[in-house]
Amino acid sequence: MSKLEQVLILDPPSDLRFKGPFTDVVTTNLKLKNPSDRRVCFKVKTTAPRRYCVRPNSGIIDAGATVTISVMLQPFDYDPNEKSKHKFMVLTIFAPPNVSDMDSMWKDVKPDDLMDSKLRCVFELPSENDKVNDVEATKAAPVMNSAKADGPSAAMAAAKPVSASLDDTEMKKVLDECKRLQAEMSKLADENRQLKDDGVRMRKVTRSDHMTSNSTSLLGRETSTASLPSLLVVIAAIFIGFFLGKFIL
Repeated sequence: MSKLEQVLILDPPSDLRFKGPFTDVVTTNLKLKNPSDRRVCFKVKTTAPRRYCVRPNSGIIDAGATVTISVMLQPFDYDPNEKSKHKFMVLTIFAPPNVSDMDSMWKDVKPDDLMDSKLRCVFELPSENDKVNDVEATKAAPVMNSAKADGPSAAMAAAKPVSASLDDTEMKKVLDECKRLQAEMSKLADENRQLKDDGVRMRKVTRSDHMTSNSTSLLGRETSTASLPSLLVVIAAIFIGFFLGKFIL
């Protein structure tokens, strides 16, 4: 336990609040202000080092200066019934005249020279009103930015109509894109169906030509086979006639 009172002014002083949802990294800031006329070394520690990323987690604050520390909570499954037991501690010490190795300095520091402050972590889920306000703020942000050049009154007068027209324009673009994609899908489906029909038709024509050629060849063989005996009969008749003619003569 440190005997010296904390010289730094912490903002927030006692609680680090993290607002969900906690499906992504949630960041909160801690400001350390040095109101003294001496340089102060600081170091941030936590009871759950695997759940948080702290940048910077140590350093030196000049006299009268302020340092902002980003504390990033890693994604996790949030249980509203489970109370957070995570805590942070900010350790400080007046900087020695010639400090070069911060690690060695913290190892060799005397407990009586240490100052510390403790903060607890608080997890909050956004309420329905906060969600609505966030959505409205997101929609109004482009309008407010574009209306800064025209003055506050013009921005307030044009905020709602311009926002509505932007929403209508974006919705129309989305609908047109959906229609175009549907038309392309229908066209591709028709082309696919046509290719299938052509393939079936080609297979039928190929099979028909094959059967026709086979029947033609068979018919040719039958015709040649049938004409062979007739030819033999004619040849035999010629020979018989020739011999008969010789005997008669």
